[in-house]
Amino acid sequence: MGKPHMPLLYGRGPLVGSLVPSLTGLAYDERARRKREFGDDVPVLLLTGQHGLGRSAVLEGLARHYHKRLPLAHVRVVVPGAPAAVSVGSAQPGGVPAAPAADFVQILERIVCALAPGFGLFPVLVPGLFAVSGWSLGDADVRDAVCARHARLLIACGLLAGGERDVAREWSERVEASVAEAKGAADAGAEVADDDGSLPVTAAILRELQSLRGLTPARNWYGQRHTAPDGATGKPDALLEIGRRFHRGGDYRHAVENTLMAAFLEEVAAGYGLVRHLNREPWPLILLDEAHAPAGQRFLQLLLEHRALVQRPHRDRITVVATRLGDIPEEEAPQAVRRELADLLPAAGSGRRKQAAAIWQRTGHDPSAGLLVVPLTPLSRDDVLSMLDRASARLLHPHLASALHSLTGGHPAASTVLCDAVVHAARQNRTVAPRDLLDLPTPQGRPVTQVLLEDLLPDRRQRDRLLVLCLARDNATAEALAEDLRLDGPEQLPANAAAQYLVERQWQQSVPVDAPLVESPLLQSLLVHEARRISPPPDDPHSWHQIHRFLHLHHVQRSDTGEADALRHSLAAGNAPRVVDMLTDEFGAEEAEQSVQHWLLCLRHCATAPTPPSVGTAAATHSHEDSGGWSDHRMEIALGEHAARYTHLDEAGRSINRLLHALWYLSEPYADPAIDPDAETLCQAVGDELGFLSRRHRTWYAALGRAARDWPVAARKRQVLPVPASEGS
Repeated sequence: MGKPHMPLLYGRGPLVGSLVPSLTGLAYDERARRKREFGDDVPVLLLTGQHGLGRSAVLEGLARHYHKRLPLAHVRVVVPGAPAAVSVGSAQPGGVPAAPAADFVQILERIVCALAPGFGLFPVLVPGLFAVSGWSLGDADVRDAVCARHARLLIACGLLAGGERDVAREWSERVEASVAEAKGAADAGAEVADDDGSLPVTAAILRELQSLRGLTPARNWYGQRHTAPDGATGKPDALLEIGRRFHRGGDYRHAVENTLMAAFLEEVAAGYGLVRHLNREPWPLILLDEAHAPAGQRFLQLLLEHRALVQRPHRDRITVVATRLGDIPEEEAPQAVRRELADLLPAAGSGRRKQAAAIWQRTGHDPSAGLLVVPLTPLSRDDVLSMLDRASARLLHPHLASALHSLTGGHPAASTVLCDAVVHAARQNRTVAPRDLLDLPTPQGRPVTQVLLEDLLPDRRQRDRLLVLCLARDNATAEALAEDLRLDGPEQLPANAAAQYLVERQWQQSVPVDAPLVESPLLQSLLVHEARRISPPPDDPHSWHQIHRFLHLHHVQRSDTGEADALRHSLAAGNAPRVVDMLTDEFGAEEAEQSVQHWLLCLRHCATAPTPPSVGTAAATHSHEDSGGWSDHRMEIALGEHAARYTHLDEAGRSINRLLHALWYLSEPYADPAIDPDAETLCQAVGDELGFLSRRHRTWYAALGRAARDWPVAARKRQVLPVPASEGS
């Protein structure tokens, strides 16, 4: 997929234009210095939010704008088990793509690789990183992976030259030759007495590294921080010892990781001596994406613990901007300072240092007190309008920005892809109306719904499940549909697995059995539209029409649900006449005054049905008794333009038919009376039809009269249509 336009500054100005420059001392969008505002104690900035809110895009923008202006490391923490996926917010050409890292040590390695060429060597940290990253003899896969990591470090530190692959091969050969040479030495027995067979390799790695640079400073530094094991004879090799402790795991590994973090912070702080201070050289900027992964959490935890020490040996001013999926729980960060984006704007009339203190200052010595948490919020309608300004206004609906914002809720990824598609269509001299948004192709020619769903739901198996199961009313119905369609997978309950996937992706909380499977309106709209677009022919068991037929029958057979869901699925399958007949029959047959509530609830609920595939889509190109090549004539039917087709109905039936189609049209996200004159006309028509029906029912007239007054008002405000209680209930 190509690189879409990403609105980094839309709604993010206080963050990238004010806060980050006050931390780094450099302006974001111009080659200018800014005063650093936070003294010798700086916060770790943690950006939180759900998928698609632009967390990664903000880091990519920072990487792009600060590249070559300060020491910069851009690291993406690999989330365990997450499938590889191309992000909508991938780095633009000329940017600094995030280097992947799977554990704490790899994060430090990536940071060193990024900082060392311009910042300087790390004579203590680098030997420590080599000491803890060996492999067991005979494990070729791990050997190759570790040697590739070592090659990057060796090249970045200027110890070996050449391409990464060639250096990795040369390093592997050197280390294995050193292992073989030491095998027959007199002290080989002492070296191989380790738990997992990695110690001989670690010893060989350190011997080869010794041939490239002196290791005495590192051995002395680590020797002061780790005591020799009991029974050790002579002075043990401190680097070999931290390798042994690291591979033992548990508390030993945590202690070594803590030591490596201390080495990193000390060496960075030591690099900022008098000359750099006088020259006001900026401190490093570390961008850590996906820090909710265990390795990212570990890195931030150790950094915050060191900064929280009462007697800090070194005051580093490294700027760390990290991202986290979802919010950070209060119990995980009890003393973190939480600010909204608007709080980051400078206040008029106050000094910069005072403004910085108002944004963040340490309140205690709990590690979390060093954390500044800023949730990323959705874009505003004005942000969307600015994104659409790239297109010719004459080809766009005047209220397209409002419609797009209503559809996406300001979700940055969805807004970006849709705006790019709109701009592309306009540049090809095509007009774009609100109802066209989800049918647009991207500039690369792919459907926008397909592109967005691949980004927002990267697990293809769960995405494919949700494309079908999203049509069900609730979890229980979705499970019945999954069983009917024989959806396969290792899980016993595919619907539960799909719901759990949405919870893990932070789209919703734990879903009750009787709640909708997909709670996000945006995600539901995308899934339903894509399901309609890719539906197979109507006679296929997985087709749109067959699925809604099954769901209709399922709700008819369920005693715990009324007929509203059954009617809704009939309408979704394109069988509006059947729905009109059933509503008309009940209107004429029911005399009980309280039954009007049930009738209105059925009418209101079934009118929220998704529309069937239209003529020209895959599912509508074949003749079918329910679809017949369905075309959207809801507006015309609601206004009585097709009255000749319904002469078999009595006056009440024809009115119910018009009313149903008016409500069905008004349920669309784009049918906002504030931006669509046709929708405003239908709001008035709803009131007229309910008023007409109220005069033709002996006991329902009062409730229908109130609905005639209240429903048009609620429809104009895009609110739930109120169902009035009858006098006798």
